[in-house]
Amino acid sequence: MDIFTKEKRSDVMSKIRSKGNKETELRLMALLRERGIRGWRRGSKITGHPDFVFSRARLAVFVDGCFWHGCPKHCRLPATRKKFWHGKIANNMKRDRAVARELKKTGWNVMRIWSHSLSKTLAPRTMARLLRNLGDNAVFAPQYTAISAHPEHETRDLIAAED
Repeated sequence: MDIFTKEKRSDVMSKIRSKGNKETELRLMALLRERGIRGWRRGSKITGHPDFVFSRARLAVFVDGCFWHGCPKHCRLPATRKKFWHGKIANNMKRDRAVARELKKTGWNVMRIWSHSLSKTLAPRTMARLLRNLGDNAVFAPQYTAISAHPEHETRDLIAAED
């Protein structure tokens, strides 16, 4: 049972921002900086407005919230207005697929990252996946060197270079 009135719930939900969420985009930004990964931009105007764009690699990265994008592990629809929420999440997922198709048609690679995969335990694997997607186009800050983007090295995908 919802503790808010319909109007109050609507007001609360309207205040949830799709950008700048500390659990998602800002967390990935911190992970990129920690590992010295460069060459990304935010706020791109390309199709779908990806959260991060690596132009050199033609890689568009979207960080998807588990609720709003229908994560199979974590998306739990509210008990009330199930039909509305099912339709809302289904439309978001449909739009995500359409955006990915459109970007791929224009030569972009698309990577979608669930917000839960930025947790401390899953972040190394997510970053290794990102490095694989970047391939030879990965750019690092001078004090960092790539070890490997292979899963067996997922817990230490970057090390500080020896001085």
